[in-house]
Amino acid sequence: VQLQASGGGLVQPGGSLRLSCAVSGFSLDDYTIGWFRQAPEKEREGVSCISSIDGIPDHTDSVKGRFTISGDHAKNTVFLQMNSLKPEDTAVYYCAALRHAPCRVVLGGDYDYSGQGTQVTVSS
Repeated sequence: VQLQASGGGLVQPGGSLRLSCAVSGFSLDDYTIGWFRQAPEKEREGVSCISSIDGIPDHTDSVKGRFTISGDHAKNTVFLQMNSLKPEDTAVYYCAALRHAPCRVVLGGDYDYSGQGTQVTVSS
């Protein structure tokens, strides 16, 4: 089982990035995928999630209206489109998976698998 996050980089405030989480060893039909971020000296935060139970996405309040999560089951990849980025979005972002779970469980930090992160830096 592998989850590989990619797509991070340096972007100016107000800019956009699209992160990808490529998974192998399991199907998106069976696992709920969540995106997390961790900034220096801050606690890990569950950001966005898409559930394998009902396909309904969920986001933490600070990114609602700016971030969109979607899944491409043919490619076994989950995307996180991040718009209107702010300096406080700067963090290492990584994805994680939990079998057939509601998003509130995954975003609470409960998952079976996680991958290496990708750095997102929002700065002018």
